[in-house]
Amino acid sequence: MNESCQVDFYVLASAEQSANQIACRLAMKAWEQGYRVMVLTADEKEASLLDGIMWEFPPGRFLPHSIGAGDDDTPVSISVHGTEIPDGREVVINMADQPVSRPGRFKRLLEIVPGAERQRLASRQKFRVYREQGLEPSTHNMGPGR
Repeated sequence: MNESCQVDFYVLASAEQSANQIACRLAMKAWEQGYRVMVLTADEKEASLLDGIMWEFPPGRFLPHSIGAGDDDTPVSISVHGTEIPDGREVVINMADQPVSRPGRFKRLLEIVPGAERQRLASRQKFRVYREQGLEPSTHNMGPGR
């Protein structure tokens, strides 16, 4: 395993903060830095919701994206957790409750920790799983307004 994968947990301060907007910002930043991004959601409904938000957020910006793992031409893809991530995706943003398998394949793995307690517990478990795999996750507190 490539243990150079950088794992970052973005911890939202409250349930009112939008995990989807944070995912959009992170995807935009990664794309602007030249990375190909895969965003993993819990299910098709969440993928569709995120797709709609990416068309409008951040305001005044365009984030080229598509739903589905198979489109190699699109810089940002949205797919459901458990879908095989194609080669060439350097950054994975995980919004699902389960850890990403074989994270060492990627340059960066970004985990968003929503304010809801159930999701925080799932994120703590993911943190432990990644540490058990020899990775050293970092945490970033996303206070209001960030």
